[in-house]
Amino acid sequence: MSGPAYTTMDDGELVDAARTGQLGAFEELVARHRDKIFARALSLTRNEDEALELSQTAWVKAWQRLHQFQGEAGFATWMTRIVINLSLDHLRRQKRQRTDSLEALTEDNDGQEPALPVLTTSPTAGLEQQELRAVIDQALGQLSVEHRTVLVLHEFEDMNYKDIAQSTGCSLGTVMSRLFYARRKMAALLAGWRKET
Repeated sequence: MSGPAYTTMDDGELVDAARTGQLGAFEELVARHRDKIFARALSLTRNEDEALELSQTAWVKAWQRLHQFQGEAGFATWMTRIVINLSLDHLRRQKRQRTDSLEALTEDNDGQEPALPVLTTSPTAGLEQQELRAVIDQALGQLSVEHRTVLVLHEFEDMNYKDIAQSTGCSLGTVMSRLFYARRKMAALLAGWRKET
């Protein structure tokens, strides 16, 4: 089958064709969904290099596990679930490494609290919008990985509760309670910034 013919097929047909070894069909799936999958990874990691690596890993996993795709949810939802799981694993590993480093640093200082550098910002350094983005990023970093995930997917990626539940493998109730908690926590964290401006 020629390349252009793949563009007329829907995702389900492309998956079936890719399962028979037609690489062009899988390449069409990648072309259709790569931006969205990268955006999902970026919204969770907040780092372009990490998001690129995670989204590429997600596509490799998808190719290897194509036989596991049941078709109950759409292909894009299945891919989103793969990249979210990879991103969450990545964030958890980072968190563990930071905790281990901090514990090692405390041990090196004979149990005393390590002295952290004082960060100062110049009042002329950047616009209010950039400042708000930095404050939001900092606040997001204070949420647990689970709470940050549902908040980012709902507020920044415009996913509905049902799609978030499918993508993260949680129940609808869990998604709703995590979102409620995450919004409340973010409101508290951002309240201080609003008072200063």
